[in-house]
Amino acid sequence: MRAPNLAWSAILAASLAVPASLAVPTSPAANASAQTSAASRSAAAAPVCDPTQTAPVYRGKVPSPKEVLGITLGERQVTAAESDRYLETVAAKSERVISGTLARSAQGRPLKYAIVGRPELLTKTGLAKVRLDAALLRDPRTPGKVAEHIAANGVPILWVTGNVHGDEPSGTDAALKVLRDLGDRSDCAATNILDKSLVIVLPTQNPDGRELDSRQNAYGFDMNRDWFARTQPETDGKLAMLNKYPPVLYIDAHEMGGTSYFFPPNADPIYHETPEEAIGWINDIYGASMAAEFTRQGIDFFNRDVYDLFYQGYGDTVPTTGFHAAGMTFEKGGESPYPDRVREQYLTQWVTLSAGVAKRQKILTQWHKMAVDAYQQGAAGKLEPNQIYNPPNKVDRQVPDRKVRHWFLRADDPAKRAEVRTIVRRLQRMGVKVSRLTRPLSVPDYKAYGRSEAKTTLPAGTYWISMAQGQKHWIQAMLNEDSYTPFPYFYDVTAWSMPLLGNVSGGSSGVELQPRATTVQPLPAEGSARPGKAPKTAILQLSTTSSAARQSAGWLRHRLDREWKLKHTVLSPADVAKGKLAGVKVLLVPNGPASGGYDALGEAGRAALRNWTNAGGRFVGWQGGTQLAARLGLTTATLTDPTSDVPGSLLRVKVNERSPLAKGVGASAWQFYAYDVVMRQPDPAKVAVAYPAADSPDWFVSGFERGAAELGGTAAVVDERVGQGRAVLFGGEPNFRAFSDGTAKLLRNAVFGGNPANVRSLAAPAPWSGPARQAAGLLQAESPIRVTVKAPDAAKAAAALRSFGATWSVRHTGSVVHYVVDNPRGLDIDHHPWARRLPATIRKAGITPVAVVLP
Repeated sequence: MRAPNLAWSAILAASLAVPASLAVPTSPAANASAQTSAASRSAAAAPVCDPTQTAPVYRGKVPSPKEVLGITLGERQVTAAESDRYLETVAAKSERVISGTLARSAQGRPLKYAIVGRPELLTKTGLAKVRLDAALLRDPRTPGKVAEHIAANGVPILWVTGNVHGDEPSGTDAALKVLRDLGDRSDCAATNILDKSLVIVLPTQNPDGRELDSRQNAYGFDMNRDWFARTQPETDGKLAMLNKYPPVLYIDAHEMGGTSYFFPPNADPIYHETPEEAIGWINDIYGASMAAEFTRQGIDFFNRDVYDLFYQGYGDTVPTTGFHAAGMTFEKGGESPYPDRVREQYLTQWVTLSAGVAKRQKILTQWHKMAVDAYQQGAAGKLEPNQIYNPPNKVDRQVPDRKVRHWFLRADDPAKRAEVRTIVRRLQRMGVKVSRLTRPLSVPDYKAYGRSEAKTTLPAGTYWISMAQGQKHWIQAMLNEDSYTPFPYFYDVTAWSMPLLGNVSGGSSGVELQPRATTVQPLPAEGSARPGKAPKTAILQLSTTSSAARQSAGWLRHRLDREWKLKHTVLSPADVAKGKLAGVKVLLVPNGPASGGYDALGEAGRAALRNWTNAGGRFVGWQGGTQLAARLGLTTATLTDPTSDVPGSLLRVKVNERSPLAKGVGASAWQFYAYDVVMRQPDPAKVAVAYPAADSPDWFVSGFERGAAELGGTAAVVDERVGQGRAVLFGGEPNFRAFSDGTAKLLRNAVFGGNPANVRSLAAPAPWSGPARQAAGLLQAESPIRVTVKAPDAAKAAAALRSFGATWSVRHTGSVVHYVVDNPRGLDIDHHPWARRLPATIRKAGITPVAVVLP
């Protein structure tokens, strides 16, 4: 490591010069003890202060919730406005609390936060000192003696948050109770937290969803999946605040089905770059403390099941990998009475804060160690291996034994400028240093994404990200070629590489290089792309109750409103039947239940859609929208159910460069695929985007797959004339979570681009033509549960499913059996009556599954 320069030395000196008022105060008992003899000191016993059994003592400075809101917290859920009002009341009445607004929601509601600590910490100087200490501990260049001093005298930053899912409200009420207690209590249990930490309380992360009683926000986003992309203002503002006050603890309070309580340790899989010390905090400090307290009180709980620590977009994984914090999901069963839900949420929050301050010095010491270790690993090019944390599980796939010292992002394609800069900015905003080559660089082992190593000369202007940084784990998580899923259980997706999602060229190297480069200054946000002459556009939302339909339509509305600035109307199937397609030029039909949409259209709506398309309309559909087009006979492609297990991965696809969809995309892209239909189009001229042959050098899958080769040579996007109109149909989601920017450009071209040349028109279809009959036979279900096992385990798997009263479709493929389990209401795992219990049941049955995918 380099020796500190003069400016760096000045910063270190400032940190060492701790004002007396900011030092951790000595208790009166300790002061008295210092004045006694050695013998009396050894005889004196320090008083024990139990965090939950100490009787609360309130000073009376802060009015109770009953006085402000007319209710006791837990009596009923408070509204978003009531939460804000009480938070501001506590801040106004307590010298230990200050408040602020970190963002405004999609509907304009504030996200209110409170900072809680000793009054001297809440001054401008005090807060600056806390932030400086945190920055020094996170910096691997900080000398060991300075880090030791800060660990002994500084305070950890502890976050308490709730209600990222709007219909999981109890975490908010519990966080408000924590805020009131820290703001007003004078007993040792409260002052122990106050004296030794700075606490950030964000009661609700999703005020729009809370008011709508919806899991998602107003745009249909599950904001517990949005953390690395930061597409939503609520998430973006929260992460900006986290970077200002970086946590060593992040509590994310949720609700689930049933009446039990989940807190970590987590289930497998755990992402390989998750720092081991942080996992130790989660399991051995916080998890152990909560387990002991719940056991003492006889409260039902479970852990090491259901909730993993893998996808790097959650409210636990991002704080853990991106900030080296103990990021933890807490889940309370929503079928318990509301007072019990709030009480148990409060208990976990209070116990966890108490455990954090009890181990304050150890945590701060290890926090710095994680940064140093990450830097050293990055300098050596060492990736962390996959591990199993819950035997008898076994590692399904190991991280390749290849050094990775550098990542590169090519910047020599003007059409990809915005996508490249978006990635660079996201990295910078998480504390990653990005440089840019000032001269060409010869790289002997350059491994472009999804390609073999080859000697390459990278041009000047290429972005260079060294792994020798304290943020090494985060760099690998964001720029990875593959996530190397260690265990075949999937709570969410298995691929999220930012360059692949953006269809940006880049790659890695493991050799020691000395590039000529300059540091890139922080990039501003990219401006929105305003279209020229825009066609009159409508969205056909197939369902308002389906979670999949709400999300896909919401992601689309976000893209149209905020990025493409394209005015549009949202139509229901009933609107189509009433003739409201009149004047519309482009109809976008995102995911949703095709069979339900088909039925809801009725004969009048189905005829209207066929006639509109044949008369010159442009039908652009994906997933359920594509199935609807097939049912209507608007395509000559055939659709079949997959026989593979691909729960959410990125596959390279080849783009027909003669297609109008190809503008600015290039010869290839990366399609997000998750058990989507397999499309076969006999006319190659109608295939705009295709999966390469599975035995070709172009074939590559990032993420988990079993049997994905069935997609080889099939269509990813078809584009064909229908009478005077046109149907552009995607098999998968082109705008996944509004962060698959590469395939979103295909979608943009489908909206704004011209018609394909030299493609014969499909004759006006008769109702229920051949393709429609084939589409009607699809087994695609809404948000299904999927279990795939080896054939000898089929009977045991069926018995396990039968024990829950499940109904399913079954398909045999070679030596494996696939169960597609009905989930007719499209319930997610947190609200499904038994899905979360399924993995444990499968394990108890002695089954080693090929894949388990929960909704």
